[in-house]
Amino acid sequence: MLSEQTPSTEVRAEGRTEAGAEAQPVTAGPIDDGAVTIVYSDEFLLHDTGWGHPERPDRLRAIVAALQTAPFADRLRWHSPQLVPASDAPIDPLTQALRRAHEPDYIHHVRLLANRGGGQLEVDTPISARSYEVARLAVQAWLDGMDEAIATGQPVFVAARPPGHHALRHRGMGFCLFANAAIAALTALEAGQAQRVAIVDWDVHHGNGTEAIVRDHPQIAYCSIHQSPAYPGTGRPGVADRDYQLLNLPVPPGADGSTYQALVEAQLLPFLRNFDPDLLIISAGYDANRDDPLAQIHLQPEDYGWLTRSLLGISRRMVLGLEGGYDLNSLARSVYETILACLSS
Repeated sequence: MLSEQTPSTEVRAEGRTEAGAEAQPVTAGPIDDGAVTIVYSDEFLLHDTGWGHPERPDRLRAIVAALQTAPFADRLRWHSPQLVPASDAPIDPLTQALRRAHEPDYIHHVRLLANRGGGQLEVDTPISARSYEVARLAVQAWLDGMDEAIATGQPVFVAARPPGHHALRHRGMGFCLFANAAIAALTALEAGQAQRVAIVDWDVHHGNGTEAIVRDHPQIAYCSIHQSPAYPGTGRPGVADRDYQLLNLPVPPGADGSTYQALVEAQLLPFLRNFDPDLLIISAGYDANRDDPLAQIHLQPEDYGWLTRSLLGISRRMVLGLEGGYDLNSLARSVYETILACLSS
């Protein structure tokens, strides 16, 4: 079991929505006697993307504030991953995990850019002086969450940044540095902790990096439900591929919860039941919300509760890790609904 740690008072004080008001949680059904682990560190606030960038530290402040003031706050276990110092030695376990998904030259490039004080991986993907270490810590957080979900058979939420599902083997893009979800899946299989891992990506943008990294692995299934057309222009429609265990479910701008429910019930859940994973990894982006500025899908925060409950019917051995979501109020309320679904009977 993971050790517990409460987030700092700094995060509590600064967890505000864009309008300056506290995020308002939504009440729902009964809560059982269990608990949910939240993997979080104040260090994640130190990835500095610059003024006006949508992927900003306030995203985590809003989430933490909403969870700490929730009526189920006493059922949350807070775990802080340890910041592992970077090392050039190939035996470093975290470096080994990174190299399962990324080329060594790319990892070195990110480190070098951060050591020089920062720069741009892509026009939309900045690096600050602390970004390399923070991105490593984010990977460790996903790995800790994966370990806990496997050990307890219960869902775990990883509130970390930077996100990862756009990161390719050889370059970062789309606000993403390292492919957190893919690294967690590959590590679980390498360590013999799982035999079949399914990754479900409900971020509004297709997880091109995750798909590119895992699609040839026979023990990993990948499914993405995403807006199309939209960035990054990948994720073509199609039925599940028997060889690659791949299912892309694009939805048009303007789609709402009823569109998602129909696709999930008709295609996603049967796909997952057929694959029968013993570990479920969720790339939990919340930018399909109606109020999100970077897409045109019309989900409500309650829809993420429904999605979570549906996937818990496949497996409770689940790790959910933060990807996108840029309207602070909608983001906080959606994570609230996600955690409530994990706790509800």
